[in-house]
Amino acid sequence: MKFPDDRRYTKEHEWIKLESDGSTAVVGITDFAQGELGDVVFVELESVGEALETEGTFGTVEAVKTVSDLFMPVSGTIVAINDALDATPEVVNESPYEDGWMVKISVDDPAAIDGLMTAAEYAEMVGA
Repeated sequence: MKFPDDRRYTKEHEWIKLESDGSTAVVGITDFAQGELGDVVFVELESVGEALETEGTFGTVEAVKTVSDLFMPVSGTIVAINDALDATPEVVNESPYEDGWMVKISVDDPAAIDGLMTAAEYAEMVGA
């Protein structure tokens, strides 16, 4: 399992990466999460323009044996969704940190991201 150092992590197994503009962030699920879920067969995401609070549900991931909610790492407004996941949800398994991203958000408070777990802290939490 890998946990890139250029992003932060939540106890619910989402990652967030602040983009170079300092106010937009990309969100997805971790390598650990996709491994626990198994083969992802469907991803349902909230719409662009949806404003959500920290830990608000921004969608669901359906795997062969389970459905799991997706939780916002920080509060913000969805500015883009990964439409490619409609046709190829398995990319979440194949590339959870790159092609398998889920939403881009306009972050209400970029400093809130610093309060989330580092890659080392997350790896320790999941026993990796």
